[in-house]
Amino acid sequence: MDFTPTEEQAAARDLAARIFGDLSTHERLTAAGTGSDAGLWKELCAAGLVGAVADIGLLGLVLLLEEQGRTTAQVPFAASCVYGLLAVAAHGSPEQRERLLPGIADGTVVVAGAISGSGPGMPEPEAREPVPGRREQVSETRDSVPGRREPGPGKLTGVVPVVPWLRDATHVLVADDRRGLWLVRVAEAAASEPVELTAPWSAGRLTLDGTPGEALGAEGAHDDLLATARTAFAGLQAGVCAGSLARAVEHTNAREQFGRPLAAKQGVQLRAADAYMDTEAIRVTAYEAAWRRDEGLPCTSHALTAAWWASEAGQRVVHTGQHLHGGAGADLEHPVHRHFLWGRQLDAYLGCGGEMLQELGELIANGEVGT
Repeated sequence: MDFTPTEEQAAARDLAARIFGDLSTHERLTAAGTGSDAGLWKELCAAGLVGAVADIGLLGLVLLLEEQGRTTAQVPFAASCVYGLLAVAAHGSPEQRERLLPGIADGTVVVAGAISGSGPGMPEPEAREPVPGRREQVSETRDSVPGRREPGPGKLTGVVPVVPWLRDATHVLVADDRRGLWLVRVAEAAASEPVELTAPWSAGRLTLDGTPGEALGAEGAHDDLLATARTAFAGLQAGVCAGSLARAVEHTNAREQFGRPLAAKQGVQLRAADAYMDTEAIRVTAYEAAWRRDEGLPCTSHALTAAWWASEAGQRVVHTGQHLHGGAGADLEHPVHRHFLWGRQLDAYLGCGGEMLQELGELIANGEVGT
């Protein structure tokens, strides 16, 4: 394996770092609240960074998302690239690609999604009353050939309780109870209402009631998209953690106690070192999973591994970043607190670490790892 960025990937990463660094300031983030920074989103699209993902691949996207995570930039960049551009490019029909990709690239089409291991539309083990916090089943009502998924219209009914960045989205990618993928226009949904998250992302609850949708991809598209999403959001978490740790290092070097910088204390150094190793583990596992997908190699277990590290280690790192700020870390207006909120939201979004380990164990037990 070779994680060295190509010339195109490195150029895109450097451009993203400059744009995020210049425009995703604390003042602009505060002004955005739970909404998106429309000016930053316009700048990213005008610079061609969204459209470039089709050429630089998932590894290139991970590099860009690291830069977004460092600054916790309030734009639907990760969602629209994963659930929109990469999903349509990999699984859309030629007509869908021609119709949708230009709009996604220039930002006029924004795709949100809510696909996870037990994602929206996945059947529950048994019939039961809806459990708070669980996703409700989305069903498809058109006639179709079992085992096949052909592009075309259908009607969807069900509820997707949490869709991050729904306020900004023109389309939402959902899964039905047979693991089929569907693109739904937000304007055609029966209802949508805001939902509050841990992180300051705009999110909503989407209700479908015979809502028109268009099928995306053939059988197996759901699993590929799930691995892609896990890898990409792990890369975003690596950036969030790196940004949190960088702020902690700056603070502990500048802050003095008894005439010495806090960074000179062994306890501080050990906490920072552990956080650094956790951050590197998230980064390298995300790179590996992304590289394997770009090379056409099996990556399901590698994406699970990256997601586990991002969930388990990610929350440790952002806790450390806040803790090393001492009393300042308790200030809800301090920039490091935003990293804490993003890290905990990504931890929840990627899923429980124990459940991911169980899923990985089942893959190993069934002999599916590496095949």
